[in-house]
Amino acid sequence: MSVKIKQAAILCGGLGSRLGALTAETPKPLLPVNGTPFLQLLIQEVSRYGIERFLLLASYRSEQIEQFALEVPRALGRNIHIDVAIEPHRAGTGGALFHARDQLDDAFYLLNGDTLLDTPLQTLANLLDTPQALGALALRPLQSAGRYGVTVLDGDTVTQFGVRPVADGPVLINGGVGAFRKEIIDRLEPSGSLENDLLTPLALEGRLRGVAVDGFFLDIGIPSDFQRAQSEIPAFRRRPALFLDRDGVINIDHGHVGTIDRFEWVEGAPEAISLANALGFYVFIVTNQAGIGKGLYSLEEYHVLSRHIRDAATSLGARIDDERYCPDHPDAVLEAYRRKSSWRKPEPGMLRDLIEKWPLDLGASFLIGDRETDIVAAHAAGIDGYRFQHGRLDDFLKDILNERGLGGLR
Repeated sequence: MSVKIKQAAILCGGLGSRLGALTAETPKPLLPVNGTPFLQLLIQEVSRYGIERFLLLASYRSEQIEQFALEVPRALGRNIHIDVAIEPHRAGTGGALFHARDQLDDAFYLLNGDTLLDTPLQTLANLLDTPQALGALALRPLQSAGRYGVTVLDGDTVTQFGVRPVADGPVLINGGVGAFRKEIIDRLEPSGSLENDLLTPLALEGRLRGVAVDGFFLDIGIPSDFQRAQSEIPAFRRRPALFLDRDGVINIDHGHVGTIDRFEWVEGAPEAISLANALGFYVFIVTNQAGIGKGLYSLEEYHVLSRHIRDAATSLGARIDDERYCPDHPDAVLEAYRRKSSWRKPEPGMLRDLIEKWPLDLGASFLIGDRETDIVAAHAAGIDGYRFQHGRLDDFLKDILNERGLGGLR
């Protein structure tokens, strides 16, 4: 059974000395990529996999990391929580984890704060499915090692980590994304190197897993790559979005579905989401939730159900990247929600907020809803809308995609 991981720790403490004046006053992860801190882009990418809790491991200019942690949830418009663990002294990558030990879950993802590798995170969690495995790494194939140490993989077991290549040719390198059990903390010291003190010994013991990930990769650690990032990262992240209404599209509309016991998939909904994922679409939920304002279920119950839907989708091979909801209604019982809102469909506020927060190819994006108010909201936001009323959602989506020129999907 796969390990369930709900926390991501991110290494943010390095000096970034190879970047010279760029990092003289700014931590490397906070350097702007096309006007946005790299770390914000990284957190947004990780949040697509249902991760809501982040732990930033800070040292250099840690006060800037702390301020960033306060601001980024609002900047992303997401229900995420960010903590910061500050090293008492410059402790290295291994020491950073050691000093954060009391803030770590039993299993967590670990990412470099200066590297972006497009990684299906659940694949790493799945590699921790036996007690023997203490860690799993995403490994990036390169045609030559260049400035990197290489990793040797036998099946899914890492046998050597960070060694110099014996000859020119294709290699695997550490992609800066991993999944670990908290047991590894017992192997670390207050100061030290994660690579030398943990990953190399784990590989020699056969307790480190790995998978080759041939997705987008960029390490901003040297000036030339940082300059490449200014254009290549925005280009990689720009993609179309499939906006989905929830009740009546994703789940059967039993009337104000606000708790797990009343949730039931529309036939073909997970398959439709998975298809959109495979075609490179972001998948967003935009849902009116007047049941909150009417007192039929609480805001917390809504969030519990939302997590359940995302987790259930993940278990079925699908991913929901983000969502927006509107609890407001002019006739709400609860005064806090008794208002007319620009987010309540047919108004386009929820869609516009997602369009603002994510780098979208708007012309290729569209919405599927089950009511005319959904279609009106889509058109007001500048995208096409399609009304779903019966049948399998994946068949309905395939018809739309064929109509839009992505043929051969039946």
